[in-house]
Amino acid sequence: MTPPVDVTRFHNAQVAPIVPGSVIIEANVTDEGDSRTIEYATYSAAILRELQRVGFTEARDDAKNSQYVARYTIDRAVLSAGGSRSPISVGVGGSTGSYGSGVGLGIGINLGGQPKDKIVTELSVRITKRADGNVVWEGRASVEAKQGSPAAQPGLAAAKLAEALFKDFPGVSGATIRVP
Repeated sequence: MTPPVDVTRFHNAQVAPIVPGSVIIEANVTDEGDSRTIEYATYSAAILRELQRVGFTEARDDAKNSQYVARYTIDRAVLSAGGSRSPISVGVGGSTGSYGSGVGLGIGINLGGQPKDKIVTELSVRITKRADGNVVWEGRASVEAKQGSPAAQPGLAAAKLAEALFKDFPGVSGATIRVP
């Protein structure tokens, strides 16, 4: 089971409707070589698939003549599960009353092991018109998954994030939704 995705989108579709057209997908990276990695290719394919689902077409022959440019950024971070607590805890309690007094001792053993770190993956996409550079739509989607789980793997995260981001495109501007 994959965890839910939090999605926030911004646009002015009420004022200027977004008319799908030809689009090129570009990774927003600092080193040109990074955009050619398998991970970025996976995200590019997932974003293109979702844009095609909502009516855009891929600008293949002459990308410089595309109507839109969809630039994206991927951010991944590790949320630490916390310190190293002992798996054994001891509790002592006592009471006094009209019928006597007593002392109790309890021992707890955590057999579940240490909690795992979480991987937070965020995908941000900005669609601009090539002709004038105006942003027509932007959004971000993020998901948290336990380290080592299938949902923390880049391939599954790419598909899940892109699908959630473009669900009900263009979406309600400024609202954050949770997509199961």
